[in-house]
Amino acid sequence: MRLFKTISVTALLFFSLSISAGAQCKAFAKKECLPQLQNYTHDGNYHAAVLVEGEEAELYKTFYSDMEYRVAIVGEDKLPDVEFMVLDVNKNVLYSNKDKDYASTWDFKLQSSQQLKIVVKVSSFNRPGETPASGCVAIMFGFKMKK
Repeated sequence: MRLFKTISVTALLFFSLSISAGAQCKAFAKKECLPQLQNYTHDGNYHAAVLVEGEEAELYKTFYSDMEYRVAIVGEDKLPDVEFMVLDVNKNVLYSNKDKDYASTWDFKLQSSQQLKIVVKVSSFNRPGETPASGCVAIMFGFKMKK
């Protein structure tokens, strides 16, 4: 019985820390990433996660023709550069912010509706022996109706 209580307390602590980190990342997304959308209408979704340097995350999203889009990706200041790539279904790289000095936004229009893959990677400081930095990375999407 005592082992069960220890496991339960540990699981509860882990779960509450996860919720707290998620809430902090959502607040970070609202404060730091949402303004990057500027005059684009936010799609209403807050995508944010705690990432460690060198770590990578993927997100799939469907985009439609006849619309203009902005993707905004912002990492906390304590993180090294955040790289993001947008790939089509055939794994062709449509955009990489690494080629644009790690820009935090990309504006685009598609000729046909399609699902794209957004790959986000936190660069590495490459300092042996140091604890890797970790922090929130937020991804948001905005749109405009095509004129």
